Amino acid sequence: MTASGFPNSRVIGHDVARVEDEALIRGVGRFVDDIVLPGMLHVAFVRSPHAHAAILGIDPSGALGMPGVHAVLTLADLAPHLTDTRLVVAMPSPSYRQQLHRPVLADREVVHVGEPIAAVLADSRYLAEDAAALVDVDYDVLPVVADCVAALEPGSPTAHRDASSNLVAEMTVEYGDVAAAFAAAPHRFRERLWIHRGGSHSMECRGLVAVHDVLEDRLTVWSSTQMPHAAHRLLCDIMGLGERQIRVVTPDVGGGFGPKLIFYPEDVVVAVAARLLGRPVKWIEDRREHFVATTQERDQYWDVELATDDAGRVLGVRGLLVHDHGAWTARGVNVPQGAVAAMPLAYVVPAYSMAIKAAATNKVPVTPVRGAGQPQGVFAMERLLDSAARALGLDRAEIRRRNLVPAERMPYATPMRTRGGIPVVLDSGDYPRCQQMALDRADWAGFTARQQAARAEGRYIGIGLANYVEGTGRGPYEHVSVRIEPSGRIFVATGAAAMGQSTQTMLAQIVAEQLGADMSNIRVVTGDTAAAPLGIGGSNSRQAVLAGNSAHAAAIRVRERVLEAASQMLEVAAADLEIEGQRVRLKGAEEVGLTLSQVARAAAGQAGFSLPGQAGPGLAASEELVIDAMSYANGSAVVEVEVDIGTGAITIRNLVFAHDCGRALHPRIVDGQLMGGIAHGIGNALYEFMAYDENAQPVTTTLAEYLLVTATEMPPVTILHMESPTPLNPLGIKGVGEAGVIPIGAAVASAVEHALSSFGVRVNRLPLSPVDLLGLLNAATA
Repeated sequence: MTASGFPNSRVIGHDVARVEDEALIRGVGRFVDDIVLPGMLHVAFVRSPHAHAAILGIDPSGALGMPGVHAVLTLADLAPHLTDTRLVVAMPSPSYRQQLHRPVLADREVVHVGEPIAAVLADSRYLAEDAAALVDVDYDVLPVVADCVAALEPGSPTAHRDASSNLVAEMTVEYGDVAAAFAAAPHRFRERLWIHRGGSHSMECRGLVAVHDVLEDRLTVWSSTQMPHAAHRLLCDIMGLGERQIRVVTPDVGGGFGPKLIFYPEDVVVAVAARLLGRPVKWIEDRREHFVATTQERDQYWDVELATDDAGRVLGVRGLLVHDHGAWTARGVNVPQGAVAAMPLAYVVPAYSMAIKAAATNKVPVTPVRGAGQPQGVFAMERLLDSAARALGLDRAEIRRRNLVPAERMPYATPMRTRGGIPVVLDSGDYPRCQQMALDRADWAGFTARQQAARAEGRYIGIGLANYVEGTGRGPYEHVSVRIEPSGRIFVATGAAAMGQSTQTMLAQIVAEQLGADMSNIRVVTGDTAAAPLGIGGSNSRQAVLAGNSAHAAAIRVRERVLEAASQMLEVAAADLEIEGQRVRLKGAEEVGLTLSQVARAAAGQAGFSLPGQAGPGLAASEELVIDAMSYANGSAVVEVEVDIGTGAITIRNLVFAHDCGRALHPRIVDGQLMGGIAHGIGNALYEFMAYDENAQPVTTTLAEYLLVTATEMPPVTILHMESPTPLNPLGIKGVGEAGVIPIGAAVASAVEHALSSFGVRVNRLPLSPVDLLGLLNAATA
């Protein structure tokens, strides 16, 4: 299949074979746990069993007495080797009311179950785990706050004993005259919503290996991270080392989904331990640790109102979001900020005011999971629109059509700004057409007849709809270098980080399009700070947009240098040459030409001889194409469900997803990214719940209790493509990695409510377990 957006291309826009697949299928991929070095020590962490407690003392003697145990490290041991004992990583925001920087290891107070206190290093992980159990920590248990709404009530216990309150941050995102809009509105609708999201639960948990080369005084850290350059910078800062004294490498990564972009205490401990002990050190997170030590998303409570005219056109939206921030600031306030920013984005909303309060609780810190708050914002807006449609007697699709940003107003400048102060301008798209594509394929118009037939059989089916707009390609840049080596092979290095989303294939395609169309001749290195001097990494559906366009620009420059050098060597015009495979040849006379190796060796130069061409030595170029403005992708999901009113079971019978991510570089990879996001969205809607009890003790800490969607729960899915190339980058592409997850919860809620409309059930929460649904049914029929 070829994407229509690249009609004359040879490689991009085509479903070429992924370059990552052979090694992974043959079982010779290299993940962090596959790295085994001579003399390696293994780490197990002593973690808090309490949600909140003072630490009165730490006695490692029991562990140190075990054979095979080499060290037990506490913060007191590490502090002399650090410039700071806190991880100062919060993104800037004027909204903070207190600073909650995590300690490298807890030494005075623990504030969530799973917080690391000490590290045990031993000859094996088994020995380290056994020894960790012998480290005696003396605790004084303190009052706990387990609910973010209760945390903001007067007299609530504080998550940190020295804090005056639990309010971490507050802000209001607003524009227009909201008070006037509501005062004049003939119709108002209010919803109180509770939206819960869980963790990332990638197949591979976190992990890292560190080794210190004494001869070069260089620490190499292999890390399962989404942001190797950020990890490199933070390690250099906190260890007081120069940039060339630390190298961070991402090997194969078994999924990221957000929490792996965070810098963690374990990253510092393992790196410092390798220098202190002079031995390679490995730590691999187990699944239990992932539940209590890796960041999550969690609870948001929304109290929101919608004002419309008699025709259902939106006049204003206002409300309050209370967000569970967790115990520490491990990233910032971008999750609630992203949720509030996403809420109105697909629609023409003349006036908007949404207050945010982020509350500290004694739970694992909250940071982005795939979608980064956007699914919650979309859920809130779509619930309001369904409420308005019901009250006004409008079809749910029609009220959306009347309010979607129309194609003729593109580019559409909203009054909002991103967290970096950049204006939010919807650059391209046809949102009403995209919605109609999904409706037509799902046979929305014919569903009433299907529903009536099902009711006659005693079955309850429903159909739901949700729209979204997603800001993708968050700038400002991503580094890519392209070099043709003397062998004729093409080497590409980037600060982008691969985590299963085909980054190497994407970059190889783009470079191959300019340099011979032979992807087998290209080697791509991602996420290695020694290969790429700059980089930001993977998040926010950004890598194809930023790294892809930088690769495109660099490859064009290298192509120009190749043709210029070859033209002088062959004494022909550069315009008469082409690059095919590993050769530069004369158009129409294929026997006349040179190999890329011949051109590269000539361009490398010899003492006393002139270089070919005027561009200087070598066939290489580096680019950090700066793109500040985000490109906005969009889509519509239509979901059909069946509800068993006896058991509360919800079965998704059919799902249609229409989307627009600009030009598709690789249509099959785009489908794969969307399908993964859709599966994640179904999990968020129906299965995934990170539960804590009233003492902030986690109670879903295995995959037997925390449910993930599997192949048997996946419905038939139809993916429809639109292409509205963005004018903001040369390739005309938008991000797609998070798109699939964003509208699914809202569409499922709409469908379930529709299926149970005869009972008057109102869906105001996610996820919807069978027990939850039976509770809603019982409440509606009481």
